[in-house]
Amino acid sequence: MNARTQLPPIETDRLVIAELGDADIIFIRALLNDPDWLRFIGDKNVHSDEDALRYLTNGPLAMYAKHGHGLWRVALKASGEAIGMCGLIKREGLDDLDLGFAFLPAHRAHGFAGEASRAVLAWGRERGVKSVVAITSFDNTASGALLTRLGFARDGEVKLPGSDEALFKYRLDLGAWRP
Repeated sequence: MNARTQLPPIETDRLVIAELGDADIIFIRALLNDPDWLRFIGDKNVHSDEDALRYLTNGPLAMYAKHGHGLWRVALKASGEAIGMCGLIKREGLDDLDLGFAFLPAHRAHGFAGEASRAVLAWGRERGVKSVVAITSFDNTASGALLTRLGFARDGEVKLPGSDEALFKYRLDLGAWRP
C-alpha cells in the first residue's frame, strides 16, 4: 500500500484540478483518442478500458507515487465534468519540470487551459520550483500561443529520447513570473 498523501484539489474560479484515478477511464479514452491529441502528442494505444487503466497506472499514477505530481484531471467546478488534464511532468530528456496540458475539443477556446496552467504553475512555485519548460510540436500554434501568454519564452528546440521529432522548447522562470 502506498502511504503517499494525495494532492488536495486545486480550485480556481471555474475549475477543480485533482489527481486522476480509476474513475477517469472513460474520460482518458476520449481525450487520448481525440484527433488533436493523436496529431500533437501521439498515439498512446489507448483503445479499451484496459488500455486506459494501463495508461493511468503507468503514467500519471506512477508519477504521483514517484514525484508527488504529474498530469491532473481538470474538471468544471459547477458540474464536476472532466474536461482536460494539466500538470507538471518529470520527462526524460528535460532537466526541468514540463508543463503539460490537453483539453477535450468542446472545452477549448474558453480560457480553461490558461486558467488551469496558471494554477498549476502557482502550485509549483509555492513548492520551490524555480524553472519550468514546455514542449510543442512545430505546428501546434495554439499551444505555443498559450505558452507565450503565460509568460514562457521560446528556448530552442529539443528531441526527446526515443524520438526523431524535433519540438519547440519554451522556458519560464517561476521566480520572476506573475500570474
